[in-house]
Amino acid sequence: MITVTTDNFDEQVLASDRPVLVDFWAEWCPPCKMIVPVLEEIEAEYGGRLTIAKLNGDEHPEIIRRYDVLGFPTLNLYRNGEVVQQILGAKPKRQLLALLEPYLQAA
Repeated sequence: MITVTTDNFDEQVLASDRPVLVDFWAEWCPPCKMIVPVLEEIEAEYGGRLTIAKLNGDEHPEIIRRYDVLGFPTLNLYRNGEVVQQILGAKPKRQLLALLEPYLQAA
């Protein structure tokens, strides 16, 4: 998992040649901590086709505003610089993969 910030977001996420799942999180958010092991499993299985990035929303509010992130955790899947899927809240692995799989097949 990579950490993205305001300084490297455009380069690491928008300019990436493969899909990037960005986990918008906050230190004070219990569901944000619960989803980390799920994201680590997905990264281990799909790392060749998907980049997973984390962005601390409290530290980078300008990115939160740019993408209208209203709560944590929010997972945005970016492809070719565009948000193609937004997932709100912590979800089980199976549910996350069902939402992500169509975009990973085409990657």
